Amino acid sequence: MTAFVVEKDTPGFRPGKKEDKLGLRASDTSELIFEDCLIPDENRLGVEGEGFVDAMRVLDGGRISIAALALGIGRGAYDAALKYAKERHQFGKSISQFQAIQFKLADMATNLEAAKLLTLNAARMKNAGRKTTLESSMAKLFAGEAAVRICDECVQIHGGYGFIKDYPAEKFYRDVKLCTIGEGTSEIQRMVIAREILK
Repeated sequence: MTAFVVEKDTPGFRPGKKEDKLGLRASDTSELIFEDCLIPDENRLGVEGEGFVDAMRVLDGGRISIAALALGIGRGAYDAALKYAKERHQFGKSISQFQAIQFKLADMATNLEAAKLLTLNAARMKNAGRKTTLESSMAKLFAGEAAVRICDECVQIHGGYGFIKDYPAEKFYRDVKLCTIGEGTSEIQRMVIAREILK
């Protein structure tokens, strides 16, 4: 496999159907159609036959990006849940005074901090020019799954309001799922991590 740059006005190349996605709807996803599309050699990226290897290297950085995306969504959900818990009153006091809610918020904050540290470590290594296959997969796996848990708890803390579009909880919940799928599913991350630690 060899990688190429395809200019948008190349004959035989066109965008296809725009996907109607569950979340992250502000970012368009569309199929790309190539029919009798000829690309000149000067558009080649890297070494001939090394496209797959190059793509796998790019994934290490992409996984750090998905971990950072998960952190952002998770942080938004945590902030919304914290704010709502302080404002919502039941039985004469804010729901943030109930231990069940406090434990949820404590777990959310702890998961965010752990995900942040894994992500920053992988990014620091990448910036230093080091190989980050293990660290990128760990950051992406943990941050993605932690963010899904955080967004789930955000909806739970909001109760019925978490299920309607008047509050941001439901959007965080829809958007975050990509973080356990994009740049390799959680299952793939576990395979990569296991392969790296068993070398």
